Amino acid sequence: MESHQPCVLVLSGKSSVEKELAVSLKNSNTLKLPDYPDVSLFLHSEAQKPLFADTAAFKIDSYMNSLSTTRFGRFLLWSPRLPSTHDVVSQNFCELPIGAVCVADVQFKGRGRSKNVWESPEGCLLFSFTIQMEDGRVVPLVQYVGIPRLDVRIKWPNDLYLNGLKVGGILCTSTYKSKKFNVCSGIGLNVDNAKPSTCLNAVLQKLTSVAHQLQRENIIAAFFNKFEKLFDLFISQGFQPLEELYYNTWLHNGQRVIVQHKDEDQDEVVDNIVTIQGLTSSGFLQALGDDGQMCELHPDGNRYFMIFPISLLDIKV
Repeated sequence: MESHQPCVLVLSGKSSVEKELAVSLKNSNTLKLPDYPDVSLFLHSEAQKPLFADTAAFKIDSYMNSLSTTRFGRFLLWSPRLPSTHDVVSQNFCELPIGAVCVADVQFKGRGRSKNVWESPEGCLLFSFTIQMEDGRVVPLVQYVGIPRLDVRIKWPNDLYLNGLKVGGILCTSTYKSKKFNVCSGIGLNVDNAKPSTCLNAVLQKLTSVAHQLQRENIIAAFFNKFEKLFDLFISQGFQPLEELYYNTWLHNGQRVIVQHKDEDQDEVVDNIVTIQGLTSSGFLQALGDDGQMCELHPDGNRYFMIFPISLLDIKV
């Protein structure tokens, strides 16, 4: 889709409150995408039938019927094709209720870490939603709250792996306004595309003889139903109650890595061997060096660093 083509957003809500907000936003025409000025807004109740003619289109009614939250996911923006769901919620944060979600069937300028851009075809679950928090110390940890139940593993900081292959990722961004952190969380999950790597349904077919396929609508509804409970626990008690659940799903328990950094005095690259211990209270990696010193590893684009840029290499032991 080129920039001169219009973007279509369909607005819907779980209850009369969200539906009235959808009407208000459509009538005021306040939702914008700066790089795509031609945005067409429709209410779900009046959306043109051709939008839903594609059998692969997101089934809004099915999603709403499966949703049982009180806040998250109840206000929905859906589009058959968007540059980025993350841009929709981040650029319209103040116009949307907290917990609003934007879903796209196809995304052609999806955002990743280090400003990476992704194209995502049909068959992926692509959504971004809004969160608001007051304690900035725990904002980096929010991306770990929605932990999957299947054998999906977390590769720190925000990749999702299944059977050793990447099936999804998470992106959280935040801004600070009026003493609150406005957080936009985006999630991409490969549901149906078995090539070039793997997808959820391909693995599911190998695990069961039942010809059952996971549907995007049911996955995202189940996600919000669980996320809301975990998020409330996280806000009231911090990350500690979720630590065991998190560590049971991540890939790095006892992982040995080489931390490479440049020694400015010697003008050479120095290798330090460290063992990953877990997360710090701020959500960064905590590692123990062979010299007994603890260090904290931070992401820097697609690398990691302690005090200065480094790279990590797995050690096979």
